[in-house]
Amino acid sequence: MAFFFGLPFGIAGGGQSKEESKALDGRQLYNKFTTEEYKAGDVHIGDIVIDVIWERWLDEEFQQIASWDAPRGDYEILDLRYFGDAGTACIVVDVGDIIIVRENPVIEEKIEIVGSIDVGISAAAWSPDEEILLIATKANTLVYLTKDFEDLISLELTDRDLEVSDHVSVGWGRKETQFKGKKARALRDPTVPETVDDGRLAESNEFYETTISWRGDGAYVAINSIEASAQRRVIRIYSREGTLDSVSEPINGLIGPLSWRPAGNLLAGVQLLEDKHLVIFFERNGLRHGQFPLRPLGGVTHRSELPIRALQWNVDSTVLAISYDDRVHLWTMGNYHWYLKQELLEPSLKWHPEKPLTFALISRSRDTIRRLQYTLDVRSAPVSPPFDYGVVAVIDGRTIKVTPFRLVNIPPPMALYEINMASNANDVLVTMLSPQQEQSNRPLFQIQVLHPEGTSTYVLDCNGSETPTQVEKTGTLNHHQRDPTFSEWLLSFDLSPAPARPKEFTLEENGSLLFKGRLLARGCTSYLVSPSHLIFTTSQHLLKFVHLGDPKGLEVPPDTPESDERCRSIERGARLVTAMPSIFAVVLQMPRGNLETIYPRALVLAGIRQSLAEQKYKKAFLACRNQRVDMNILHDHQPEQFITDVDTFIDQIRKTEHIDLFLSSLKEEDVSRTMYRETLRADERPDTDTTGVRAGKVNRICNTFLGALSGRKGNVKNMITAQVCKNPPDLDAGLMEIIQLREKSIDQIDETIEHICFLADVNRLYDNALGLYDLQLTLLVAQQSQKDPREYLPFLQNLQRMDSLRRRFSIDDYLGRFKKAIRHLCDLNSFEELKSYTIKHSLYAEALSFYRYDEEKFTSVMQLYAEHLKDTSRFKEAATSFHYLNDMPQASECYRLANQWQESLSTASLIPLSSDQIRSLATTSAQSAMETKDFRAAAMIFLDYLDDVPSAVKYFCKAYLFTEAFRTITLSLQIDSLTSIFDTGLTENMASITELLADCKAQLTAQVPRIQELRQKKQEDPVAFFEGDVNEGKDIPDDVSLAATDTSTMGGSLFTRYTNRTGTGTADTGTSRRSSKNRRREERKRARGKKGSVYEEEYLVNSMTRLVERVNSVGEEVGRLVEWLFRSKMVERARAVEAGMSEVVELCKRAVKDIFEVDEEKAVVVNGEGGVQEKREELVVKEFGPLSLLSQGC
Repeated sequence: MAFFFGLPFGIAGGGQSKEESKALDGRQLYNKFTTEEYKAGDVHIGDIVIDVIWERWLDEEFQQIASWDAPRGDYEILDLRYFGDAGTACIVVDVGDIIIVRENPVIEEKIEIVGSIDVGISAAAWSPDEEILLIATKANTLVYLTKDFEDLISLELTDRDLEVSDHVSVGWGRKETQFKGKKARALRDPTVPETVDDGRLAESNEFYETTISWRGDGAYVAINSIEASAQRRVIRIYSREGTLDSVSEPINGLIGPLSWRPAGNLLAGVQLLEDKHLVIFFERNGLRHGQFPLRPLGGVTHRSELPIRALQWNVDSTVLAISYDDRVHLWTMGNYHWYLKQELLEPSLKWHPEKPLTFALISRSRDTIRRLQYTLDVRSAPVSPPFDYGVVAVIDGRTIKVTPFRLVNIPPPMALYEINMASNANDVLVTMLSPQQEQSNRPLFQIQVLHPEGTSTYVLDCNGSETPTQVEKTGTLNHHQRDPTFSEWLLSFDLSPAPARPKEFTLEENGSLLFKGRLLARGCTSYLVSPSHLIFTTSQHLLKFVHLGDPKGLEVPPDTPESDERCRSIERGARLVTAMPSIFAVVLQMPRGNLETIYPRALVLAGIRQSLAEQKYKKAFLACRNQRVDMNILHDHQPEQFITDVDTFIDQIRKTEHIDLFLSSLKEEDVSRTMYRETLRADERPDTDTTGVRAGKVNRICNTFLGALSGRKGNVKNMITAQVCKNPPDLDAGLMEIIQLREKSIDQIDETIEHICFLADVNRLYDNALGLYDLQLTLLVAQQSQKDPREYLPFLQNLQRMDSLRRRFSIDDYLGRFKKAIRHLCDLNSFEELKSYTIKHSLYAEALSFYRYDEEKFTSVMQLYAEHLKDTSRFKEAATSFHYLNDMPQASECYRLANQWQESLSTASLIPLSSDQIRSLATTSAQSAMETKDFRAAAMIFLDYLDDVPSAVKYFCKAYLFTEAFRTITLSLQIDSLTSIFDTGLTENMASITELLADCKAQLTAQVPRIQELRQKKQEDPVAFFEGDVNEGKDIPDDVSLAATDTSTMGGSLFTRYTNRTGTGTADTGTSRRSSKNRRREERKRARGKKGSVYEEEYLVNSMTRLVERVNSVGEEVGRLVEWLFRSKMVERARAVEAGMSEVVELCKRAVKDIFEVDEEKAVVVNGEGGVQEKREELVVKEFGPLSLLSQGC
C-alpha cells in the first residue's frame, strides 16, 4: 500500500475561524467557486500492493510517503484521520488493523500497526476534539481508545441495553394525536396509538452496517447497529465516559445512515417505507422528533434501486447532505419546512470541518475530487422603481416558488406561484424584461431555471393571475457542466440606473462590505442596492442605509438607531430578502424562516421627498399619514415651493379631514433641520442651528391656507382649523367663521361646533364665545362641554335679561377683562360705580383717560390715584399727583419720603408753615440725608434752612467738596473761627484715605500671589485641584471624605462642576435634577470663598475686581484732597497721600495685567443661583494725575 499526502483539505482542516451562516428558505444555495480540482488514478486492489496516487489538476505530483504490502482478500478502510499537529495519519481498516503513517518520522517507523482487533472492526470514529477513538467491533463490543491508542473503556452491546429507556411517545404530528371528530373520539381511546412500530428491518437497501456519529461538543456519541436478538436497528447513546444514556424507540424500516447535528439537538436517520423514504430525527433521549419526506429521484423507477448511503451535516448545522450511489442532495430548513436546494450528480462528498458551506466532491468516475464552496443568496428581481415588485424565486427541488412581495406577503413555505419542473433545479435567475423585449408597459419578469437537463425560461406577468408560463427550453448539459450556476463567487446584486457595474459593491466571506475595493463596513450579513441607497444588515442586528451619489463619498451611519433614522434595530439574525422603494418597504427573513415587511424611515422619507419634487402632494401626504412621519416635512423640505403650491395641495388632497390633519400637525420646528436631517445626503443637508425653530412658520402656512380656502365652498372646517392652529390660537376668528356660517345656513352649525370643540379646549372656547357677546353661540359651545347645565343656563338667562351695555360689562367682568369692563361702565354713566371698580381693580390710568376732558371727574379720579400711589409706597409719583391737586401738605410729605428735600421744603413753604415747622422739617431732611451719606445735601440744608454754617462746612468737607466749604467760610465772614473746622475736615479725610490705601495695598500684596499660586496648582494637577486638595491635604479636615458623592458628581464633568460651564450629553440632565437645597448650599460656599476650597480662586478674583472699582471711584476725591492739603500748607501730608495713591494704582495695573488679561473664551463670570454665565467686562484702571507742584519738588 502506498500512502500520499495532499487531500483537498484532509480530515482535520484548519485556517480561518468558523463563520456562522443561517440557511434561509428564501435564499438559494449555489456554487460560489471551484478553487481546486484533483485527479486520482485507478485504485487497484491486487494480491500484493494497493496503489493510491493523487495528483493535482495542474500535473503537480504529490510526494509518496510510504508503501507496504497488504494481505490478500477484500477489506475496507473505515476511517482515515490526519493529525496536523503531529504530521501523522491514522487508518482504521475493517480487518482489525489500526495503522499509523508518519510524514516526517525522527525515530519511529513511518508505518506502524499500533493495534489490531482479531474479530474485525465494523465502524470507527474519532471524537471532534481528536482525543478519543471509538471502535465498534464485529463481536458487538465497543472500545474507547485514547489518542495514544491506550484502552480506556470496553463495552458489550447486548439486548439488555434496550431496557434502559422506557419511552413514552407524545406523538409528534401523528394521526393518533390529531382531532378527528366526536364520533371517532368516542369509539377509541386517543391515548392508544393506531399502530405501534416493532422495529422490523427494512426489506431492501439494508446493508447491515454499523454507524457511529459524535455530537458536536464530543460529550455524547451515537451508535446505529442491528440488534440480532430483537431483529431491529437500535441507536444507542453513550456518554464520553462510556455510560449508556438512552436507546432509540422502535422504528420500522430504520437503516444504517446516522448523523448527529453539530448543534447537538437532533440526530438524523433514514426510514424506508413502502411508499416513501423519510429523514427522521431523534432527540438525545431516543424519542422521535420530526421528519420530512425525500423527493422522487429523476431517472429512478423505484426507490430501492438507488439506496441512501450517508447523511452528513455541515459544521454549522444549516445544511444536511444526503448521499445516494450516484448523487448528493443538499437540504436546508426554513420556517419548519425542508427545502431541496441542490442536486449534485456525484456519488459522495465530505464537509469542511471549519467552513460551513465548503466540501470536497468525489466524481462518479472516481478520478476527480473538486473543492466546492457554496453561499446563500436571494434570487430576486431588480429593485428599481417603478417595476420593483419584489419578485423572489425560491428553489425547492422540482418546484420554483415565486412571490411578488409588492402584491402579497405570503409566509414560506407557501408562495403565490409555483413552477413545477421535471427535474430538480440547481439555480434560478429573475430579471426584468427590457422595453424592447416587452410589447407593453406591463411588469413582465423573466425567470430562468437551471437544472441538470439544461435551462428553462418562464415569463411572469405581475398584473395577471396566472402561473408563469414557459417560453423557452434549451438542450442538455454535458459532463463538464455538471453542478452549474448562474453566479460567480461574488454575491449577485443590481445597481440602478447603471446595472452594468456589478462589481462596485462586494461582500466578502468575513463580512467586509467593500465599495470599489474600499472598506465600508465590517460585520455585514446581507445587502441590497436601490437607486438611492445601499441597504445592509450587520452582525450587531442593525439595518443601515447609505446614501448613493454623495460627492463626498459614501457615509455609513453610526450604530445609533435611537437618534439616526438611517439606522434601525432589527431582530437578531435577520437578513435582507428584497426592497421595494416604490412602497418604501424592505422584506427581512428571520433565522427561523418567517418573513417580516418593514417600512424604514430612510426609504419612506426618500419616497416622500421624491413625491414632493414631482409635486405629487397626495402621495406624499398619504405616505406621511400611513407611516406616521411628521407632516411638517411636506412644508419644510421645500418651503417656498409649498407656499406657492398651496392651491395644488388642496386640489390633490380634497378631503376635508386630511387637510385638517395636516394643519393640526403644524409646529414651529423645522424637521428638515432636526429629526430628519440625517436622512438627506451630506451635500443636500440644510444648515442647522441650535433649536431648529422657524419663527412664524405656523402662522404663515395657516394664513396662506385661509387665503386659498376663502373663495372655496365646503371648506369651513378647514378655515376653522387654520384659525385654531395658529400660534397662539385665534379662537375668536374661528368662532367668527361659525357665526358667518350661521348667517348663511344653520344646517352645519352643530357639526362645526363639534369640530372646533375637538380642536381646542372647550372651556377656553366657552370663554371666547362669551367674550364675543353671542349668547346663542356660547350656549352651543357649553352643550359640548362637561359643564353642568344647572350652572351655565341660569347665568346665560340672567345675561339675556340685561340691556346690551350692562350685559357686556357683566361678561367682561366675569371673564376678567376689567379694562374692557370699565369702558362699558363709562358708557353707562355710572361714575360712582366706576370709581369703586377702579379702586377694586387698580384701573386708574384707564379711568383717567376716560375723563381727561371732564375736569371735575378727572380731579376726583386723580385724588383716588394719588392716595393709591402713596399707599403702595410710590412716593415720588404720589407727590407729583398731590402737587397737581394743590394738596401741598400731602405733596410735601411724599416728597420727603421720596428723599427729594428741595421739593419737600419748597412745597412746605406754600402751605404755608411757620418758621419753626420749616426748621423741624429741614432738620428731619438733613438727618435723612446723613443716613444715606448724601453729605452734600445735608450741608446745603444746614446752610440754607438752618443757618448752621459750621455744620455746613463740616459736611462739605465730608463730601470732599473743599472748594464749596471754603466758599461758604468766606461768605460767612467767620474765617478765623471756621478755619479750624476746615483743617479738621482735611485731616480726617486724609486719615480715612490713608487707611483705605493701606488696606488696598495689603489686599493686593496678599491676594495676587495667592491667585497665581492657585492657578499654577490647577495647571499642574487639575484633578487634585477640583477635588479640593489644593493645599496637599494640609488644611482639609480628616472627617471630610474626598470620594465622589451625588452632589459632587452632578452637573457635568469634574472640571465643569465648579465653573458651571454647560456640558453636553447626559451629564447636563443631572444639573436640572439638582435640588434647590444643594444649589443654595453651593452658592453659600461660593460666597464664603473658604481658603483651600475650589471656590477660593473665584472669590479672590471677584474681590480684586471690587478693589479696582473702589480705587477708580476714589481717584477724583484723592486728587481734590491732595490739592487742598497743599493749599493748606500740609505739603508732606499731601505728598504722602499722593504717593500712596500712585503706588496703589500701579499695583492695580500689574494685578489687572497678571490676573484679568485672559483669552476672551475664558473671560466669563458666573452670576446668579443657576450659574448663569456672563461676559466679564474689560477692567480698566483709571490714571491718577499727581499734583504738578508736588512733582516739581515744592
